[in-house]
Amino acid sequence: MITGVHALVFSGDDGGARAFFRDKLGFDSVDAGGGWLIFALPPAELATHDGPPHHELYLMCDEIRATVDELKAKGVSFCEGISEERWGLKTMLEVPGGGKIGLYEPRHGSPLHPDG
Repeated sequence: MITGVHALVFSGDDGGARAFFRDKLGFDSVDAGGGWLIFALPPAELATHDGPPHHELYLMCDEIRATVDELKAKGVSFCEGISEERWGLKTMLEVPGGGKIGLYEPRHGSPLHPDG
């Protein structure tokens, strides 16, 4: 039986990426040994889309503009502005050491909140 999801983010600055998830995004963690942090994530959804095979990671929020302002105040850099998509509002934030993670405000139903 599947009990959860373990997502991996690869970075050229592992210490900076760990500090980013801990200090900027405020994710709780445990030390799995030798300073190797494993972070708790908020509840998750999984969707499939038609297109060339690849994977993306998006964090969800209720109010994207307020969340972007809050994260910018903590020093988080964004690599694009907020755009309106068919399914919600989105932007991309930069992870230290390279790479980016999406942030979006969904405008669709969620299996996490089936009644609302």
